[in-house]
Amino acid sequence: MLTTVAVSVLPIGCVAVQSQQSPRLSITGGYGPDPVLPQPRTALIPTIKIAEAKGWPDGVTPKPAKGLKVNAFAKELDHPRWLYVLPNGDVLVAETNAPAKHDSGFSFRKLVMGLAMKRAGASVASANRITLLRDTDHDGVADLRTPFIERLNSPFGMALLNGRLYVANTDAIVAFPYSQGDTRITKLPEKIVGLPAGPINHHWTKDVIASRDGTRLYVTIGSNSNVGENGMRAEENRAAVLEVALPSRKTRVFASGLRNPNGLSWNPDDGRLWVAVNERDEIGNDLVPDYMTSVKDGGFYGWPYSYFGQNVDIRAKPQRPDLVSRAIKPDYALGSHTASLGLTFYTGPLLGPYYRHGAFVGQHGSWNRNPRSGYKVIFVPFRNGRPQGPPKDILTGFIGPGGEARGRPVGVVVDKAGALLIADDVGNVVWRLVPANVRH
Repeated sequence: MLTTVAVSVLPIGCVAVQSQQSPRLSITGGYGPDPVLPQPRTALIPTIKIAEAKGWPDGVTPKPAKGLKVNAFAKELDHPRWLYVLPNGDVLVAETNAPAKHDSGFSFRKLVMGLAMKRAGASVASANRITLLRDTDHDGVADLRTPFIERLNSPFGMALLNGRLYVANTDAIVAFPYSQGDTRITKLPEKIVGLPAGPINHHWTKDVIASRDGTRLYVTIGSNSNVGENGMRAEENRAAVLEVALPSRKTRVFASGLRNPNGLSWNPDDGRLWVAVNERDEIGNDLVPDYMTSVKDGGFYGWPYSYFGQNVDIRAKPQRPDLVSRAIKPDYALGSHTASLGLTFYTGPLLGPYYRHGAFVGQHGSWNRNPRSGYKVIFVPFRNGRPQGPPKDILTGFIGPGGEARGRPVGVVVDKAGALLIADDVGNVVWRLVPANVRH
């Protein structure tokens, strides 16, 4: 098979090079329980293909799938990343971004990634705020917006449990007292447990979800590197889902080998915990697929020594065949470099039986794939707790006609009425998706 080299000159003055096989694997080949995994390919300079952040033109919205419609639930937010719905229907949105970097070490990779993230709209200062949105007249648009909690530290995940709102800052789980209907919390936070952060803190986002019985929290912790290049000592309690026992506040690793886990959701059919995971970079356009998977207590999922099961990554040093031999193959691939972040199972009444107990996934979109991947919300149907069939595009149009990013979807949640809410951190919008025949 012929090998070609794709070269593109970037506006920032860098040259992006990616050796690749021809013909290129179709994007759909990277989805499902058994994705196509081509041979890894490397290049001196990694591929950079950035959708420059521009935002939404007036009057333009994402494109919903047939039978659905979308509107802006709230606009002009400050980098909204994650969402949580309270029992009374109030919506909490984490307006947040990465904390200030304290890792002073230089590398060409850091330079390229920093320039890429800036152009992609990912380098804005964090508002460090959770904002409350309330739709008082039930017209599908928030008419009350108020700062709910301020002066946080790159907050992300949220969970309400027994009258306490738990917030996953980048360096700790903290808790606040909450009473239904509260529109502002000013009390100082109570620290529950510290989380891995430190001077590198490569993947800073931490999601949190409560166990069904209310005795534990589960927290996602991303890796401190792409493939362990900062040394495995920097990865202690990282690339994992941690379990926090309440009220003892003891923490342990629940599942490991997950490069950058983000969205957590309970499968409504069998009660298993599922997570969306961003996989490693720099071994080709079509490796490695991001994925969603159920996670087992004590399960190991490969990173950094292998990917999608027991496919060895020779870049990981030293090699660990003992760990590779027990690496669990993920349940469902979500396409390479799609940056699949948001995950929620649908249990609402509004969208109808087709969507019942399936999974919605917010795909933030690639910055290092040519052609681009992600930049959409997809739906994966489930039956009896297992994925069934190919994904369906639910919300698209986040890339404009000139290749610019109008928006980038992140967190996805179901509101009290059963509509799907989507946080868009480039468009600074929370979108609301409902059936086309529903008035609001």
